[in-house]
Amino acid sequence: MMEFALAGDFMARKRDTVIATAGRHPEDHHGTVNPPVHHASTIVFPTLAAYEDAQNNLFESVNYGRIGTPTSHAFEEAVTALHGGLKTVSLPSGLSACVTALMAFLETGDHLLMCDSVYGPTRLRVCEHLLARSGVETTYYDPLIGAGIAELIRPETKVIYMESPGSLTFEVQDVPAIAGAARDRGVVTMIDNTWASPFLCRPLELGVDVVIEAATKYISGHSDVMLGSVTVATDEHFRKLKWTAISFGAAAGPDDLYLGLRGLRTLSVRLERHQRNALRVAAWLDGRAEVERVLYPALTGDPGHGLWQRDFDGASGLFGVLLGEGVGKPAFAAMIDGLELFGLGNSWGGYESLVLPTRPGRMRTATEWTHEGPSFRLHVGLEDPDDLIADLEKGLERLRAL
Repeated sequence: MMEFALAGDFMARKRDTVIATAGRHPEDHHGTVNPPVHHASTIVFPTLAAYEDAQNNLFESVNYGRIGTPTSHAFEEAVTALHGGLKTVSLPSGLSACVTALMAFLETGDHLLMCDSVYGPTRLRVCEHLLARSGVETTYYDPLIGAGIAELIRPETKVIYMESPGSLTFEVQDVPAIAGAARDRGVVTMIDNTWASPFLCRPLELGVDVVIEAATKYISGHSDVMLGSVTVATDEHFRKLKWTAISFGAAAGPDDLYLGLRGLRTLSVRLERHQRNALRVAAWLDGRAEVERVLYPALTGDPGHGLWQRDFDGASGLFGVLLGEGVGKPAFAAMIDGLELFGLGNSWGGYESLVLPTRPGRMRTATEWTHEGPSFRLHVGLEDPDDLIADLEKGLERLRAL
């Protein structure tokens, strides 16, 4: 297990130790092991001097519930420690984290470079609606462009946004190469790191400036929380993010923060099981005649396997599957509808297995998605992989029968 230097008072410790200890301050809470939930809006002060001191140290003090409480500070401290960053801002959802990060660093007349494989709502709701309405131009780029991104940088380019692997097609980006090209031109880099979580990848170490997590997913881990986070390495970037979050009135709820922090404590053991199960299921699917290709960088035959080995410490439980082009919709529906252990629904990162039909070609403009057959995304949960494989095998039998 790698060691890394942590922010604040943490010494260099192994990640499992950080997961179990970061954000805990029993001495501040009558000895309780877990930081308590603080439901708070108004904060009262004993003196005018104390009130003024809190206002002058807005980001570091507890002065109003929307700006921060001991519960949000504990969660943010833990996420920051895992990333090896300086500060984290917690938000009420993963999409809120995406939009807050982008709006903090972009203004009218700016240019954004966005990876073509990005999470759909970031593309459709943020880039093509909110940012376009604000006068920000977006150019989508091939996620495999690497250092070639330098040719797309303009004088007005202010942000390059990455997501590795991509949400539906799972391309692994050459993050250090892109970050290096951006740094040479003074461009801020951001990445959606939700697939890996800070346990499997720490993009700040790869040269990225801003790291976004949908903590709804693996950090929380139980499909009952809406939560996001943005982590940075410099005070300048933190202040831009925090001011933007405050201006949006975007604050994560205290109960979700508590559940996110509690879920984080088991992040390593859950991800180890997710990877083990997913590798079993993905390898089995990869050998099936009905399957044209499995999109999972942890498989040795995946085009992104080399970059994944270089930049990641493991794989999560999320991957894509392409079926043959001759499979019709009735057969595909029969396969999906009869699954017993894979719930049909959005999101992922919880303990349960999920399946989601996908159509990546609808949201590609910089690159062409040529596969025309059905495709779906699997999140492999913590069930026994033999049972999951048996469930999928019956599904493929139903598919072949039509």
